[in-house]
Amino acid sequence: MKFRPPHSRRTLIVIFIILLAVCETLVYVTTTPRPTEQFMQLYVLGPNQLAADYYPNNQPKVEIREQLVWYLGVTNDMGSVQFISIRVKISNQTIEPPNDTLALESPAPLVIEFTRFLQDNETWLSPFVWSIENMTINGGATHILALQINNETYQISDWSATNGYNFRLIFELWTWQGSTNDFEFGWNSNGVQQAAWLQLWFNTTTLGAPP
Repeated sequence: MKFRPPHSRRTLIVIFIILLAVCETLVYVTTTPRPTEQFMQLYVLGPNQLAADYYPNNQPKVEIREQLVWYLGVTNDMGSVQFISIRVKISNQTIEPPNDTLALESPAPLVIEFTRFLQDNETWLSPFVWSIENMTINGGATHILALQINNETYQISDWSATNGYNFRLIFELWTWQGSTNDFEFGWNSNGVQQAAWLQLWFNTTTLGAPP
């Protein structure tokens, strides 16, 4: 077989181009930082700032004007300053909780809202001291009429549960969106809508509550 320099030269050029492309790809992959995951954390801690001992005697029964001390916590790992809102809602077992899949808030009524600017990598921990300030019992249904939170009283529009069982407080994390100039439930991480929320159940069966 005769040696054909032109054909060999073309083969070498093709091989060189392929190797060059592979090298450039490797350099790009190894030197280009991967997108970091952007996320936030929401949590509620008990009186000892632990995820335990939320209720007296470890029983989720709350008497009228019995004070409970919790702590609300938020951690910002979004890579930038965030303006956040923690929205506290009261609910029972019949109202839908937030929807993680669709990033939809709960339709339960809002009781109080906490707002704050958080720097990147900052954690905010704030006391949440609450009690049932007023309630009535009528026809087998317990109606919570007022909550006291951090020494402020908030009227509730007659929120009830059968025999006082399965009330709950829902905590939702919202973030400010400059595109809409408003808060939205959850946050956007690399084009995906994320959500963070918690709920704590409690019962209240105290008789003889003041009107």
